[in-house]
Amino acid sequence: MVATIHDVALEAGVGIGTVSRVINNSPRVKHATRERVLAAIDKLHYKPDPIARSMVSKRTNSLGVIVPFFTQPFFTEVLRGVEAVSARLGRELVLYNVETDAQRDHYFSELPMLRKVDGLLIVSLTPDHSVSCRLKDSGLPVVLIDAYSPVFTSLVVNNVEGAYQAVRGLIEKGHRHIGFINGQIVGNFKFNPAVLEAAKNLGIPVPEQLSVMGFDGIEVSELLELSTIQQPMQEMGEVAAAALVELIDNSAQTPELIRFDTKLVERRTTGPAPSNTWTTHAQTPQEMEASRLSTPSSP
Repeated sequence: MVATIHDVALEAGVGIGTVSRVINNSPRVKHATRERVLAAIDKLHYKPDPIARSMVSKRTNSLGVIVPFFTQPFFTEVLRGVEAVSARLGRELVLYNVETDAQRDHYFSELPMLRKVDGLLIVSLTPDHSVSCRLKDSGLPVVLIDAYSPVFTSLVVNNVEGAYQAVRGLIEKGHRHIGFINGQIVGNFKFNPAVLEAAKNLGIPVPEQLSVMGFDGIEVSELLELSTIQQPMQEMGEVAAAALVELIDNSAQTPELIRFDTKLVERRTTGPAPSNTWTTHAQTPQEMEASRLSTPSSP
């Protein structure tokens, strides 16, 4: 027979209210009494009813995650980190997948009123200022991932530094004709296999005649042995989930901007520039001007 809160109270020799306060970590319980109640809970293998607890505490022990196209690899990696921390802290995850602007706007306006979760993680979606202010005024804790607002704690990757690392790495290998294929915000994983496949179909060997570098560092990059700029996606999810739980427990915290660095990971798809295709020295603007001035004019 499953033990009830009444059984615990009877075993510990206290009232039901005292048991409830111990379960909800109320400071208004003497140490000796708390220990007696905890011993009774352990002896009877009592499991508190999460629904009843949420009605008393006004909390759901759930974290909401608003994410666009959550099956995309970038978001999957972020969610791994979120799930790891939420599980460790005993929180449930509720995913709200966004595929249209209308869905996004609906979640931004309705979730704070429904109170189905204790806090929100918003991934790669930046609420405008008016929406941010409404979310803030609702009292629902919010943390942004891969997005920024001065109103909320925001976690971002230093993408400028990442781009610099990628270009510098290619230049150091002698490359000067460097192209850029811009993917959607969900990451460029889909473009890298396409580029590699196109190069294969055209008979262009990689990396002997063409170097290819990705950006994100998702698992498929390792499978393809693709050189890439690694983003700490799982770590971002972990830090964001922990920050949100802290914010739920202490709503007076000041918003902060948390930046993550990238890392160049070289694999088989990048190599030295082919010397038979172009020169390995690019002139600076000053060198170009000096060359122009030193060239005799045509008669």
